[in-house]
Amino acid sequence: MASLSSPLRVCRGILKELRIIQGPGFKQSLAYNYVIDQFRKNKVTGERYCRAQQEAHHASLTYLCLLTSTRNHLALHNLYHGKGERSPEEVAGLVGLRLPTQPGGKGWEK
Repeated sequence: MASLSSPLRVCRGILKELRIIQGPGFKQSLAYNYVIDQFRKNKVTGERYCRAQQEAHHASLTYLCLLTSTRNHLALHNLYHGKGERSPEEVAGLVGLRLPTQPGGKGWEK
């Protein structure tokens, strides 16, 4: 199995995403309390099997990936969606292209 990042780094990442979503009062939320309780409950001890700890760590990594991906998706959605009909020049500019121009007098342009 590939090595996983440290549980502390994952916990901090999840709490960072919660802070971004909920604002400065995130420490009073139920989600914050649940995450902290789960990480405290799944600390490494001598009696625990490694498999249960790895499953909890993998679940937390998956949740962190979900939170990060959702935030990135919303940012992209807000950037590219819902501005109505766009001109071809504006659409080409969105993806980093320019429309071709006709070189010198073909007779049909102004």
